[in-house]
Amino acid sequence: YDGETREYISTSTEYLAVGVGIPACSCLDAPVTHKAGYAICRSADFNSWEYVPDHRGEIIYSTETGESKEITAPGDYPENTTTIAPLTPYDEWDGEKWVTDTEAQHSAAVGAAEAQRQSLIDTAMASISLIQLKLQAGRKLMQTENTRLNAVLDYIDAVTATDTSTAPDVIWPELPEA
Repeated sequence: YDGETREYISTSTEYLAVGVGIPACSCLDAPVTHKAGYAICRSADFNSWEYVPDHRGEIIYSTETGESKEITAPGDYPENTTTIAPLTPYDEWDGEKWVTDTEAQHSAAVGAAEAQRQSLIDTAMASISLIQLKLQAGRKLMQTENTRLNAVLDYIDAVTATDTSTAPDVIWPELPEA
């Protein structure tokens, strides 16, 4: 048997000289018959064989953090785990099932929408940076540049006025064509 997990590995026939003991991690008694879903292991007192639940290869989820982990050793499921996967990063375990914390989910969606708003404004500002440079230098704008500047400024006003409290269902205005 395995010295660390006490799991039955194999059977072998050993011929021993007089006065020599059996090899380490071996037993004289035969293991019990294989049973599906269980590993055959030596008991804690090393006097008999026992069935130990075998969930190796299964994925479990922490009921505290939702993190997944693969089971790699025989034994019962660890404390504070479940085989039921959370559906969202905002799920919390209620003792029987995952329940989505809709407030946290909405708050994160609003935060993402605010970041999206800033990204759209930054992109719009970058698209008129050359026009702004001309204005700062006191140069006169061509009609197309003036039209573009006003269209982008109107777009920035529309993005700024967009209600992000409806996230994730925010409808953003389209950036005017260059």
